[in-house]
Amino acid sequence: VDSGFARSPRGAVKIARALVAFVTFLCFVASRAHGAYTALAVMEVVITALFFLLYLLKLDRKMRWLFWPLADIFNSVIAALFLLIVCLFAVIIKTNNGTLAGGVFGLVLLVLCVVDAVLLFQKISLDGPRGRNTPAK
Repeated sequence: VDSGFARSPRGAVKIARALVAFVTFLCFVASRAHGAYTALAVMEVVITALFFLLYLLKLDRKMRWLFWPLADIFNSVIAALFLLIVCLFAVIIKTNNGTLAGGVFGLVLLVLCVVDAVLLFQKISLDGPRGRNTPAK
């Protein structure tokens, strides 16, 4: 277990994403919002928790058949796009205060997704080339 990851900026953003997504989910459930709202929030909690565990347990280094940081970036970008659409609808329509609160938390979650994607992109860019593509010195 890599407890250093949990204390790193990337780990902190993942924890914040999972917590804000859970709060968003609770707001949507409490307000009896449309199923799409709650489904998006619960999927974000689960997927973020799985990526957090992947990095925490260093499984990304054991399962090398996929470049996990790139998959994580795609997840963050796609989640941000879905959150933008769904949470703007929730805020604009605001069936009740719970839906409005869920939409606002969802927009905060969108910002966290973008921050996570930027941090991952910087890690990929700054780590340099990998494997066989490394130039000979």
